[in-house]
Amino acid sequence: MVSNFAGVVSANDSRNDIVVRGNSPTGVLWRIEGIPSPSPNHFATQGTTGGPVSALNTNALKTSDFYTGAFPAEYGNANAAVFDIQLRTGNSDKQESTVQLNLFSGLEAMLEGPLNNKKNGASYMIGYRYSFVQIGQSLGLNVGTKSIPKYQDWVYNIQLAKGKAGKINFFGMGGISSIDFIVKDVDTTDFYARQDQDGYSTNNFTVVGAKHSIDVSAKSYIKTVVSYASTKADYDQYQYALPLTYSYRWLNYQVKSNSSTFRVSSFINTKFNAKISLRSGVLAEFFHTSSYVISRDGKPETAPFEVQQNYSGNSGLLQAYSQLRYKPSNNLTVIGGIHAMYYTANQSNAVEPRIGINYQLRKSTFLFNYGLHSQMQPLPVYYTQSVSNTGSVNDGNKNLGFTKAHHFVLGYERRFIKDWRVKAETYYQYLYNVPVEVAATGFSILNAGADFTFPDKAGLVNKGTGINYGAELTIEKFLTKGFYVLTSTSVFSSKYKGSDGVERNTTFNYGYASNILAGKEWKMGKSKRNAFTVDFKLTNIGGRYATPVDIAASIAQNKEVLDETKYNSEQLKGYFRMDTKFGFRINSSKHKLSHTFYLDLQNVTNNKNIFLRRYNPEKQTIGDVNQIGFFPDILYRLQF
Repeated sequence: MVSNFAGVVSANDSRNDIVVRGNSPTGVLWRIEGIPSPSPNHFATQGTTGGPVSALNTNALKTSDFYTGAFPAEYGNANAAVFDIQLRTGNSDKQESTVQLNLFSGLEAMLEGPLNNKKNGASYMIGYRYSFVQIGQSLGLNVGTKSIPKYQDWVYNIQLAKGKAGKINFFGMGGISSIDFIVKDVDTTDFYARQDQDGYSTNNFTVVGAKHSIDVSAKSYIKTVVSYASTKADYDQYQYALPLTYSYRWLNYQVKSNSSTFRVSSFINTKFNAKISLRSGVLAEFFHTSSYVISRDGKPETAPFEVQQNYSGNSGLLQAYSQLRYKPSNNLTVIGGIHAMYYTANQSNAVEPRIGINYQLRKSTFLFNYGLHSQMQPLPVYYTQSVSNTGSVNDGNKNLGFTKAHHFVLGYERRFIKDWRVKAETYYQYLYNVPVEVAATGFSILNAGADFTFPDKAGLVNKGTGINYGAELTIEKFLTKGFYVLTSTSVFSSKYKGSDGVERNTTFNYGYASNILAGKEWKMGKSKRNAFTVDFKLTNIGGRYATPVDIAASIAQNKEVLDETKYNSEQLKGYFRMDTKFGFRINSSKHKLSHTFYLDLQNVTNNKNIFLRRYNPEKQTIGDVNQIGFFPDILYRLQF
């Protein structure tokens, strides 16, 4: 959904990471029901914010707020964007059911209805999905991997009747997933697997919580959210000897990571009058994390394992904010505030001013936003360690401070025709305190986060910088008379400096991105209860930057080794994709019954978008791996 917005790039068919204005996907903050959440994706790994398959059930979503920069003071611990998701409540008047089958998201069932017959707003909503990707594969469709991904997820939201003690919701979501990469089942175009290795991946995540809101006066209310989240990501990788005979294998890489987090958030909102309102709140996060990573990749079976992570411990992140909204006139709105953070593990702290000014005329709006934003490092980065030839352990990443960024945004919006609007924004971001190596190299953590692992670099220091700037244009026709249009164009630059002081392109400096999204609905039948729909999407994105493979070093070490003297010196081919979707909805006139059919033709031009350049240890060459080609997806939904 948000990949259609200006400034947002999603040019990867294998993962749904959100790249915003050239920033790493790890800079995105996910929130579920007003409180931070781990990545809501199947096969997600600790510290990342994306994954191959979303665990968010769109049938359970109510609304969302998506900020692409200079966000308000109530949001912290994010440098790129904020995605704040709200779950919908169930139907409090009558029982309803939904059954749905989709080749990609799987078989789904959802139940909702009132908790009692008192019609007092109490309701429940619960949904469950089970993967059916194997159906698509059995039909000969390319889903990016010959191995069958298995996943299932669930979501619920229970709302109690509002009483003297306020209103209470109990919510939760989670998922489990696993996939086995067996070399005899893969080919050279497989997204994830190599032909000389077997891999076994198991992941799960759970978020459960309670939300309480109560009016404390005619002008004030308090909202409190408590949640518990847990994640698990295990991966075992086995190596076959070359040349391949598949007669014997040995363990050469292993990841065991677990986390559990308890969070509590509370704020008080007071509207003094029509001009002034104040919101102040606190957020406390308590992490228990264990991470164990060992590797002898590229080495013989008799070689000892190198311990890259071996950590188990507790830490906490404390946040507080206060935000004032002042509207001195009907045209002018000023939102100013301050946000503070403190990380207990190494006493990192930050105090961040934020301000937003909105000046509105009859058809036009001018805006200016500024914010200082800080973010702790992904947890796996803190725990990475290295062992020297003398046996000494370097675990200096534990002392890393926050990465910080100044965000400036200037925008203009005009509603020039009924149901149409045009919006233009320009922005500038300066990032500093970025982790880089002590020695003079081109490495920067700004290039990490769009993969299943983080660089195994230890002893990093906060001395790197980065600059993102660009301009965005959005033209939108809102959905009226069954027709909508959304076009967005972004032109941007994303650069960074490592410890060597040389300015380079970040991995996410795509340069430009454009989207065209349009759809039309025709009412059908005598009573116009049925509908036929057509939707269209066109995406065109510049190529990402990559570090070339060092062939000689890769052959010598029997594994892929990048040429770190040429960080991001190669730009891959750009990304182009066109999708069309046809739908038909039948609403029964005699029964409370609705049927929906969709045929979603993805990448209808079968464009060969490049995924990556990868070293092949068997052939000792470099080859391009392409993303998914033409992929037809179908959906059937029954609601009653």
